[in-house]
Amino acid sequence: MDALRILGELIHTTLVFSTALIFTAMGGIFSERSGVVNIGLEGLMISGAFASAVAAWYAEQAGFADGAPWIGLLAAILVSMLVSLIHAVASITFKADQVVSGVVINFLAAGFTVYLVKILFAGSGQTETLNAVFHNVAIPGLASVPLLGYGVFTAYPTTYLALAAVALGWYAMFKTPFGLRLRAVGEHPGAADTLGVNVTRMRYIGVLLSGALGGLGGATITLTTTSNFSHNTISGQGFIALAAMIFGKWHPFGALGAAIFFGFAQAIRNFVQLFPVSQAIPMEFIYMLPYILTILVLAGAVGRAYPPASLGEPYDPGKR
Repeated sequence: MDALRILGELIHTTLVFSTALIFTAMGGIFSERSGVVNIGLEGLMISGAFASAVAAWYAEQAGFADGAPWIGLLAAILVSMLVSLIHAVASITFKADQVVSGVVINFLAAGFTVYLVKILFAGSGQTETLNAVFHNVAIPGLASVPLLGYGVFTAYPTTYLALAAVALGWYAMFKTPFGLRLRAVGEHPGAADTLGVNVTRMRYIGVLLSGALGGLGGATITLTTTSNFSHNTISGQGFIALAAMIFGKWHPFGALGAAIFFGFAQAIRNFVQLFPVSQAIPMEFIYMLPYILTILVLAGAVGRAYPPASLGEPYDPGKR
């Protein structure tokens, strides 16, 4: 029974760590399927984590404790979409280098959010601790199933939302005219433009969706595990989500599997410490595990994952 309990805890923790990666990797897919490289996923997560913490805190103070986490999610979506709009304007309208623009988003979000935190919270390096955060929700009937009951069917609402986002994202991308147009402008924007598809509009939509989902990814961490925002709340998860997107070959279900894999690597980091063997391993090596696996996976994916044909290429309607 103890072994089953530990395994159930491991599955549960894996899903907790995977949720933010699932949201953010899905956001990256929408952007890159439209032909716009989005290195700025880390910055979008930081923006979402910051906005959700601040909005939820002020909602608590205003007496809306019950709805504070949901207000935080909404704020994360709006703020991260605004940040992603900067990337869209720079890379689509002004045809700036998309990689450089994404890197700027990462630096801008990392610096500006900490600056705002110090202004809003009297010089403190972090927001106040939130009391109103998301808690695990058990699915009636299924929560009592051995092993999977606690591992899968007792989870945060954001985990269920992330899994729904994968299903909806797959349907929208591969089963609707919108998805066909989005993929067309990422593969051959000139041909799509000839057929009447507004390439600029579709790419803007793709980047804004990446902002919304990246913001949800950052908010998930703030509203479930850390309960506040500081400079290290998002510490590389955006880059891991980028790796999950590439390893998943720009497909929603592929990204889901990759995100769960990386979430498992982060969960293992916590569970290794429960066993005596961990005493012989320096803690630095244990904390390095998720990032080492990310590098190894990306190295193995090189040459096997093929991005959209026009990824990273600005489109000029006058030169089609």
